Amino acid sequence: MIRAVIVDDEDLARAVVREFLARHAGIQIVAECANGFECVKAVQELKPDLLLLDIQMPKLDGFEALELVDLDRLAVVFLTAYDQYAMRAFEIHAVDYLLKPFSQERFDAALARARERLGQRPPRAAELAADARPPGQPLERIVVQDGARVHVVPVDKLDWVEAQDDYVALHSQGRVYLKQQTISSLEARLDAMRFLRIHRSAIVNLERVARIEPYTKDSRLAILSDGAKLPVSRAGYARLKELLDARG
Repeated sequence: MIRAVIVDDEDLARAVVREFLARHAGIQIVAECANGFECVKAVQELKPDLLLLDIQMPKLDGFEALELVDLDRLAVVFLTAYDQYAMRAFEIHAVDYLLKPFSQERFDAALARARERLGQRPPRAAELAADARPPGQPLERIVVQDGARVHVVPVDKLDWVEAQDDYVALHSQGRVYLKQQTISSLEARLDAMRFLRIHRSAIVNLERVARIEPYTKDSRLAILSDGAKLPVSRAGYARLKELLDARG
């Protein structure tokens, strides 16, 4: 028996998937979710085999929900009305994607692929979520799981990022959120005109930089508007000066 979870913020869309699944034996719908938060909770608690996941949802979208769940032995089929969001990643990582509106025949083909995929080693959630987004589209928010809680950090509220081994500490409005992700992978997803890697262990929001002060012969300190002091390497200072000059 394949245990499935349907995630879509539209009642009608969930009803269509439910109807298509009803024509297949050996499928049990264990949960229906209307948003990404419900999806994360359902996957964590119910451990389904198959996730039929919408992309465009309020509060927490399908990509962000994926970052917070364990993909071990979980087959993911995406549901989307916008093929530009995930075409490349679906071909590489996901079981399949269904472009709305989809037919019963197209759904059956995706389900057949899901049956084949079950039990195989899945991609890492961060890789799938990152690759699924269109190339060149910067992050607008970052999701962080803290036990049973999920925090959504808007990128425009992000002050700076600190590397801590395989984690990053996200400093935002006086709070710190720890996320399991390398600083290099996060750097690649941030808007390069707004965020700059000024040191191997630090990325800064340029809007938060108040001034630059000398520190040692080959390094400087970036003083942020909240008083935080960040190390600036020689290479980081050259990049910082170039960007700040360009911004006037």
